[in-house]
Amino acid sequence: MRRAALAVGCALVLALAGCRTVPETGPGPSPYLRALALPSVGPTPLDWNRLPGRVVLVSFFATWCFPCLAELPTLEALQKEHGPQGFQVVLVGLDLDGAKVLEPFAEQYALNFPVLVSDEPMQKGRSAFGLIPALPCTFLLDKEGRVAGAWQGMAGHSDVSRAVEKLLRR
Repeated sequence: MRRAALAVGCALVLALAGCRTVPETGPGPSPYLRALALPSVGPTPLDWNRLPGRVVLVSFFATWCFPCLAELPTLEALQKEHGPQGFQVVLVGLDLDGAKVLEPFAEQYALNFPVLVSDEPMQKGRSAFGLIPALPCTFLLDKEGRVAGAWQGMAGHSDVSRAVEKLLRR
């Protein structure tokens, strides 16, 4: 039953991502990676130029979202385990107060991955990721920056780890 719910949630997220306005395409990084060209806060800055060629897990969250906060240890463990092999977790905050709320959050939690501040177009669903229907919402991008998986709600460590390992082997 849980797998069926996960499959339905994943299908919903991918369908909603398909109903988006994609930034101009062309040579260079994918529209999903380009959508991450956002300001970062906290002790771990984003080196945007290092994302192409890496497996990237993008997790959309808000500081007021309990399941988002409960998922942070899993994301930190995934970054620690798979980071040296070419994996990067990126957290994107959808808090309406932006950096005003996210900066102290990122400093307090001192996460081992970047925390980005979403902009208004992203909050309104006008990015490659489309409208984010629920939090947390997670996208797994392959080395070419294409969506290879998505989760709505909390993602289990073992499921995500297996998906990351598979993409890293490609």
